[in-house]
Amino acid sequence: MARALNSRRLETVYPVPEPDLTPEEMIARARALRSRLRAEQDEAEERGGYSDGMHREFLNAGFYRILQPRMFGGYEFDITTFYKTMLEISIGHPGTGWCLTLCASHPWVVGSHWDAAGQRALFGPDGNFSAPHRAPPTGTATPAPGGYRINGQWDYCSGIPHATHFLGVARDLGSDDKNATLTFVMPKKQLCVLDDWGGDKTLGMRASGSNSVKIEDQFIPKSYTTYGYGLWRAEATTAKGTPGTRLHGNPMYLGRTSGPYHMSLVTPILGAARAALDEFADIITNKPARHAPDMLRFRHADYQRTWGQARSLADAAEGIMWAAGDKYMWQCRRWAETGQAISLEDDLRLWGMIQHAGRLAGDAVDVVFCNASSAATKKGQKIERYYRDVAMYKSHISSQVLNFAAPIARAHFGLPVGMFGM
Repeated sequence: MARALNSRRLETVYPVPEPDLTPEEMIARARALRSRLRAEQDEAEERGGYSDGMHREFLNAGFYRILQPRMFGGYEFDITTFYKTMLEISIGHPGTGWCLTLCASHPWVVGSHWDAAGQRALFGPDGNFSAPHRAPPTGTATPAPGGYRINGQWDYCSGIPHATHFLGVARDLGSDDKNATLTFVMPKKQLCVLDDWGGDKTLGMRASGSNSVKIEDQFIPKSYTTYGYGLWRAEATTAKGTPGTRLHGNPMYLGRTSGPYHMSLVTPILGAARAALDEFADIITNKPARHAPDMLRFRHADYQRTWGQARSLADAAEGIMWAAGDKYMWQCRRWAETGQAISLEDDLRLWGMIQHAGRLAGDAVDVVFCNASSAATKKGQKIERYYRDVAMYKSHISSQVLNFAAPIARAHFGLPVGMFGM
């Protein structure tokens, strides 16, 4: 039985800057920034994020609005379009790609899980919204008349330097359940961004703007909050859908975050693979081999094998990624047409699929790094930077393939999954 969805809403509360903009034009705008992004890599790493000038470029191009509901000033393009755009930025600079992607992906979360009043307030007054999201409940929410008072500190808030808001999870002190949490949105003007990113403070992703934020006794209205880990649980997709599906008439706003969340982490790694290949191609077409026969490296079978192997790994990673984005969109349409929910197993299998895209892209960078000669390991060399960026991804809790394999099996066999409260 098909779900009762309104027809896709075309009216707008906040104006869409370019109503006729196409996905292809959006992706092309990102591609056009590649040379400038590469030229600014050193400065972005030292700063800890991209420049104010680059932020204005991203604003004007509409990158923060790709997944935002059209009703509230966004373009409401699909998941795959968003990540293809972010890939083009990441090919220019993986760290900047991480910063932008983790900041620009969350209008889709708000558009899915907040009600009409909350969305109107958060996307207002002009549709300019961007925010990182941190799931660990490292703060508290104390009930207050009309809302909550928030206290706490959250680390790794990637994208916060140019965000308008912050999404966090806090322990709900007003609940009888000591494990109860809620997800909240805090305007950036109410929090403090800590100076703990950039330079050599981390091994890699130095331009990702992953600063910590601190919130001290700040009030937010109840409309700025929603259920806690419900964003991750199967219960988030109910027979009636989400506030976003009812409001916008678009099944994409089921907002099942698990799979697409990991797409945000892997896209910069795909970018690192593509960028490393570009750099490696430049090296082997301009430097001679160090052993007989005397020829430029690209003519030597050893380097041909290396480039071809890395290229194939990167291509396989991208193929998995776009298949994953299209699969998520298909699962949403299936729900709208038949009522079949996106199950917890569906979520975890999509997550695992995307993890392997990240693994393959990381392998491509490893191949390039090991064959680009020791000159490429020096500070400031692009391949050295991409290698460090990939190392940061490999250390992320969400990239641990074996740790996620067992939960996929447990979901399939009807056992408690045992992660994220599921």
